[in-house]
Order: sequence, then structure tokens, then C-alpha cells
Amino acid sequence: MIYLLKIRLLLMLSIFSVTIGCSTLHTKQCQKPWDNGRLVVSENNRFLQHENGKPFFWLGDTGWLLFGKLDRDEVQIYLENRRRKGFNVIQAVAIWSIPQLNAYGDSALLEDDPSKPLTTPGNNPDNESEYDYWDHVDFVVQTAAQKGIYIAMLPTWGSSVKSGRFTIEKAQTYAKWLSERYKDKPNIIWIMGGDTTGDLRTEIWQALGTTLHEEDKNHLMTFHPFGRTQSSTWFHNEDWLDFNMFQSGHQRYDQRRPDTDMSKWKGEDNWKYVLEDYAKKPPKPTIDGEPSYENIPQGLIPKQPLWEAQDARRYAYWAVFAGAFGHTYGNGVIMYMRKPDSRPNTFGVRGYWYDAINDPGGGQMQHLKKLMLSRPFYERVYDPSPIIDNNERYDYVIATRGKSYALIYTYTGREFEVSLGKITGEKINAFWFNPREGSSKFLGKFDNKGTKTFDAPGEKVDGNDWVLILDDASKKFPIPGN
Repeated sequence: MIYLLKIRLLLMLSIFSVTIGCSTLHTKQCQKPWDNGRLVVSENNRFLQHENGKPFFWLGDTGWLLFGKLDRDEVQIYLENRRRKGFNVIQAVAIWSIPQLNAYGDSALLEDDPSKPLTTPGNNPDNESEYDYWDHVDFVVQTAAQKGIYIAMLPTWGSSVKSGRFTIEKAQTYAKWLSERYKDKPNIIWIMGGDTTGDLRTEIWQALGTTLHEEDKNHLMTFHPFGRTQSSTWFHNEDWLDFNMFQSGHQRYDQRRPDTDMSKWKGEDNWKYVLEDYAKKPPKPTIDGEPSYENIPQGLIPKQPLWEAQDARRYAYWAVFAGAFGHTYGNGVIMYMRKPDSRPNTFGVRGYWYDAINDPGGGQMQHLKKLMLSRPFYERVYDPSPIIDNNERYDYVIATRGKSYALIYTYTGREFEVSLGKITGEKINAFWFNPREGSSKFLGKFDNKGTKTFDAPGEKVDGNDWVLILDDASKKFPIPGN
């Protein structure tokens, strides 16, 4: 009863927010990203953009079980919360497991056969009693579209492929059916895989990816791999792979397995995956599709400390400053869409989805998106050369720059020395940008030459993270983040 009352209250608030957001005083809130054309890869093969040239910064959330766990009211609450926090992509799985049921008890498949999606002709999507599984998926896609959000849809999770549920023929049939149903929806992105490596049942992933690519020319596609691996290892040169995705995973530096190949071990340094992907030819855009989640045990080991908001920020800024075209946030409670009646889960996660959507890390991701869109977008590159005295692990300072600006991120707020003259301009304007609040503090105007030491506000400690912004003073850029 308490759960239902809370959901009804949250639903009322979400409906009120949409009404206000689409009033005549906020017309920009009602514009949809795809009004700028479909998503395509930028000319330099490093970013995503719309057909009219407008940049697209992917800010994703891993709502993996969205289709299966939430009813229509809950879907409205979740998606409205994510819209208000700046998320524009939700990663969700059409068929998480086989058999697959949704919140209404509807089955996704006939006879648990992935080549036989279970639909009932003539069902009324506005009548709960006449609502089948795929009607509900359609509702989620449509509701997301109303809120300007893309659904990055996985046809299936990797475990269903590894278990042998799919043959090549069944994969092709299912992919054709999906493409026919969703190829004309403006807010779809396809993701093959699902926490798996591409060398397991490769023929099935090739069948799914190739068929969708042939049947649906409107939407981009990638592959979500297993922890600490990247799609480029297996599929970089496939025509159906438009951009790469890696999963930096949930382990601490000290949680590597005894049989780890140390030549490939990156620990928490997710920025290294970005550099590896961009070293491949031809280059393709890349993104961390699953870093350590806020509110999940470190190493996915119950009773270990939970990853926190500061860790989520570190993963985000490290990946993007290394050159990722966006970032995906995750939350250990939201990935399960955990409710009071949920069964215990593998990792011992506690809490409920409707509370976790307001965890601080999720709300702070929008500051990164606004910061990156406040400066020239397509010219940005990773450049470590301005940092004179760099260190490793949490003390690592990472720099990205365009022709006339540089952004330098410190996770610990430590003092560091910068070599100037890497960007244009005789004078530079300097700011400290706060990733926790999205606010900026002007430091002053300096000569753009020589070296200069910068010391972030506060004490040196993990989570006292800051971004140093250096702008060509003649460009008159807006305040960072605006």
C-alpha cells in the first residue's frame, strides 16, 4: 500500500512537470533531438551528430530491465525523472531472459522461441486487459520519444544467446521482426550483445547485427561487451558496427583475478579503453557503456563498499576527456528496477528504484553534458601534453582541448603544473568548474605562455574533483557549463 501511494504521488509530480515543461514559456522543452535529423557519425569519425550537423552528447542510463519490471505509471515516473536530469539515452533489453514476462504477466515469446514474438492482433494499448508484451515495449518507446529520449535497445541479453536459445535462422527472423516494428521510430539505437564477449556464439551476433543493419537503415548500432572488454576486439571492422562500446566494469584496482593478463589490465583507468579504440583503423566513435555503478558493491562482491557518486563522476570525466563521445551512467538499484517485492539479487543490492533515481551521481551527470556542449564540440581531442607533473591512479590529471580551449580534470583536487600555449590566444581566461554543482568560478586572465601552477579549492582528497577551464580570452565563450 505504501509503495502504491508513493508511486501515485510521483506520477502526479511527473505529469505536472511535463505540463509545465511544455508550456508556451518553455517551448524548447518540447523540441525533440531528431527534429535535427537522424543520428549519424561525424565526419572525423569521433563523435555522433544529427544530420543537420548539431552535436549529440550521449548521456545514458542503464535501465536494463525497464521493459520487464515497470508498469506504465512507473515508466512515466522513471523517464520523466531521467529527462529532468539531462539523460537522453536509456539502455534497455527487449528480452532479458527466456522465458520473459513483464509487469503485467505478459510473455514476450510464444513457446519460449525467440523467432516467435507473442503479439495479439487487435489489442488495445490503452486498455490494460488487452495489452501484450510488445504493446508495452511500444509504450515505453513512445513515452521516451515524447520526452526527447532515445531507447538504446538490446534485442536480447548475452546469456540467452550463450544458452543456445538462438540459432542463426531464429536470430535472423527475430531481427527482421524487430526492424519492421521499430525502423520508423525516431528514437531507437540498436545494441547487440549484453554483458558477453563477441567470441562466444559469434555467428549469432553476426546474424542479428547484419540482419538489422540490412533491414533498418535509420538507426545506429553497437555491441555491449563483457566487463573489461571492448566491442572493437571482435567487431570493429563490421559494417553493422557504427560505433564502439566498452565496459570498464565494476572492479577496484586491487580486485583483479589471479589469472589476469597484466598487459591488458587497466583497473579503474577507463580512459585507456578510449585510447585503445581510437588507435584502431579506421577510427570509430567510442563510449563507456558500463562503468562502475553508483550504489553497487565494489567488484560486485556483497558486503564490499559501494561505489559512490564521486566514483561515477570520475569514470565519466576520465572517459569523455580521453575522447569518448558521451557517457553511460549506471546505478545498482536502477539496473534491477528493484521494488519492495523483488527477490534478493546476485550482488546484494539494497534500496528501491524510485529512491535511487534521485541518488546524487545520477543528477550530477548533466553538468558534464552541459560543459562539453558549451565549447566547440567536434575539434576536441585528448592531449596530455599540458600536464607537466602527472601521476597515476586517483591522482591522474586528464586534459582535453580544442583549438581555443582546454579542460583539465583532477579527481583529488591536487595541485598541478600546466604548460600554457597549447591553445590559441595571447591571453587566457581561467575558471574552476565544479562537477558536483555545475557551477564555475572565474580565476582571472593570464598570459598564454610559460607554465603556471593551479591548486583546486579545498583539500586534496578523493572526490574533491574539479575541472580547470582555460579559454582563449578573445573568443568570449559562455560561462563553462552554460
